[in-house]
Amino acid sequence: MDLVIFDLDGTLVDSRQDLCNSVNATRSSMGMAALDDDVVASYVGNGAPVLIKRAMGEWATEKQLEEALSYFLSYYREHMLDYTREYPGVRECLRELNGRGVRMAVLTNKPVRFSKEILIGLKMDKYFFQVYGGNSFVEKKPHPMGIDKLIEECGATRERTWMVGDSSVDVLTARNAGVKAVGVTYGLKPATLDEAPPDVLLDTLADLAGHVAPPITW
Repeated sequence: MDLVIFDLDGTLVDSRQDLCNSVNATRSSMGMAALDDDVVASYVGNGAPVLIKRAMGEWATEKQLEEALSYFLSYYREHMLDYTREYPGVRECLRELNGRGVRMAVLTNKPVRFSKEILIGLKMDKYFFQVYGGNSFVEKKPHPMGIDKLIEECGATRERTWMVGDSSVDVLTARNAGVKAVGVTYGLKPATLDEAPPDVLLDTLADLAGHVAPPITW
């Protein structure tokens, strides 16, 4: 059985604008100026608490961070599908892998509730047997705990399991779990793949099926 595990933000969905808008709405609520979108995007990938800690700056107190995180989560919950859409080639990829009998899951550091709501909102939830987020386990990516659980749940082997993402966090997660890594050149943090090169590098997920699952022949 082949198992393909996808990151969410920057891999399946382009959530950049909604994340940037939500971070800057949070800063505005705290009396702070907006950050450039490129700066905010560079903070994404390690979960909402880390994103807010980076966005608020090193001088923020614990109380301010708690207040900012609460505001961010509330605002983002209402606006996470304003601009967020799947990347080109994603839906085609999911349909093809599904047709070839590949099991698919999502493993992200985004809160699991938001992750599921985005997939439902974009009508992509039907392709995944499981969705795990940054609050699903005691450890986030790059810890291998999430991949280990998904392998156990669907009975896949590590040799036939792939982790797909747009950042070094995803590649390191794959390495820590002993599975193959696929990187995508678009997304939020593809430059970090220079630090942790994947086994396969793709410009579009439409090309993924040719690498992980041969066509079914009758």
